[in-house]
Amino acid sequence: MTATSRISLITGANKGIGYEAARRLGALGATVLVGARDRARGESAVKALRDEGTDAHFVQLDVTDPASVAAAARHVGERYGRLDILVNNAGVNVEWPAAQPSEVCLDALRTTFETNVYGLIAVTNALLPLLRRSSAGRIVNVSSEMGIPAWLAGSEIPAITGYSLSKAAVNMLTVLYANELRGTSIKVNACSPGFVATDINHGVGVLTAVEGSAVEVRVATLDADGPTGVFINDGGTVAW
Repeated sequence: MTATSRISLITGANKGIGYEAARRLGALGATVLVGARDRARGESAVKALRDEGTDAHFVQLDVTDPASVAAAARHVGERYGRLDILVNNAGVNVEWPAAQPSEVCLDALRTTFETNVYGLIAVTNALLPLLRRSSAGRIVNVSSEMGIPAWLAGSEIPAITGYSLSKAAVNMLTVLYANELRGTSIKVNACSPGFVATDINHGVGVLTAVEGSAVEVRVATLDADGPTGVFINDGGTVAW
């Protein structure tokens, strides 16, 4: 699917993978709505994108704030009338160093779920009426292999309990939304950017944000015969 003239909204798009996904979609001709909590940072990102030729616009959006989510949805509806691509990119990991389940702090767990799970639901539900107006709506839920039990089973990777639980919930939500919207023009998929060096892991990843953003954009621009309700990484579709 071409991104030309597509209206796309990316949460957490003022930096990292979200920003690079905005750059890629902009280069494909999409109008990019940069969702960010902080106005100064969001507008700075928009300026940089515009300097490269992207049709970028700032949308104040704190996924944990219901009033902010409602205002963002209202703004998009009033200005554009529809939404073609929603990339649920915003995410946090407040456990550092990694915590075993027997050591996890419940406050940290709640904070993680507020953004990674409840925020995703709030944003998706608020924008779904606008996605239904698209001829080819795409919802991309940015997830991780660390939310797939079969991938983690027996692994020696240090447990990041809250993050893994939140991404497992994102994966389940992806399937549930895809089931609900099956038969419509909207496709809902999860994707993993890979082990990217970002603020979320204190820069210890092995991939760049540019590299990690590629799969987000690939899933955001799936053709009409593309899948829905699946998990995709740089190697292709991964079994849940």
